Amino acid sequence: MPKKGSRKRLKFKAGDVCSESVTVADYANADPAVVKSGRVKKAVVNAIEKEVKLLCGLEASQGAVEEVLSSVVGSRADTLGSSDDLDPEEEEGESEAKVGRKKKNKRRKENSESSDGGDYPVDIWLMLSSYIRPEDVCRFALICRKAWIVTCTAVFWTRLYRRHYRIDVELPFRLQPDSIDRMRCLRACVIRSLFHLYEPFNLRVSKIPALPESTPTTLLNSKCLLFWVKKVSEALWEFNFKFKNQQGHSKNGCAKSLCLPKQYEDVHMNPESDCSVLQITTLNYILIPVVMGMTLTLFTINVSTDMRHHRVRLVLQDAPLQRGKRRDQGGTQVVLDPVHSVRLMDWWHPQYPSLHRT
Repeated sequence: MPKKGSRKRLKFKAGDVCSESVTVADYANADPAVVKSGRVKKAVVNAIEKEVKLLCGLEASQGAVEEVLSSVVGSRADTLGSSDDLDPEEEEGESEAKVGRKKKNKRRKENSESSDGGDYPVDIWLMLSSYIRPEDVCRFALICRKAWIVTCTAVFWTRLYRRHYRIDVELPFRLQPDSIDRMRCLRACVIRSLFHLYEPFNLRVSKIPALPESTPTTLLNSKCLLFWVKKVSEALWEFNFKFKNQQGHSKNGCAKSLCLPKQYEDVHMNPESDCSVLQITTLNYILIPVVMGMTLTLFTINVSTDMRHHRVRLVLQDAPLQRGKRRDQGGTQVVLDPVHSVRLMDWWHPQYPSLHRT
């Protein structure tokens, strides 16, 4: 163990100094345990001065080099200090102060990282929105609040419609360019038109089965808003049930979770939101009771008695299904047999029968 107060000197010779061995790191990152005083030897100063003169080819003055080195060494000595002058209590206090400074710097760094980023005006986000694909609108709106505000504007949806409009595609009257300039329900109309105009959306609809496997579960506790019968041909009858989801959440609930600005309420208005039409085609006309205003509590599809068609059974009640209560207990029962086809269409589907004059 070295005696207290003894210093470990650097074994450094003036001849060892050259342009390859002396770097700024030798002084900036020097180990204070080795050079406790924080001073540079006179021999090292002279060697560095000589090396600088050889590299620069100039007659530098002795005072200028010493002034620079003394200023660097002095600032380093002020920050490090001499450990020989400290007693054990002061060393312990200094170590605690260092730990406190590290924690404070860490917190400051975390705060600076969390506050990184720039606040750009809405005009910048509106300009960027002109390059957003229809399938990326939700991702774009989730970037920040201003990006979401852009997706609420009528300009955004009008530009999106005009960018993908094709004159060779036949559209319903409400989705025509002359009618799309209306503010009311603009967003819903543009979304519906994209399933006619935009090829990826059109392909997505074609891949959807006529009746998804999750249909019976999806329609549970949905309210029947409307019911009508249509004769398709001499041998086919079409029964349409319009249901509205009453689960308390929306399929596009990310937009409803935020409070829309008042000036954009007409743009986002959609009377068909969360609505779907269950279309059942039968081989003959079947008289069924009135079910409008009732809640669907059971929906099953089985094989018909002739083993060639389907049999659809619906149970509707006046109130939503309660926990612990059997689904087929009470209520109004609708049985359609034989069934030629069953189809479920959401409000954005190209074949969805829009009955509202939006």
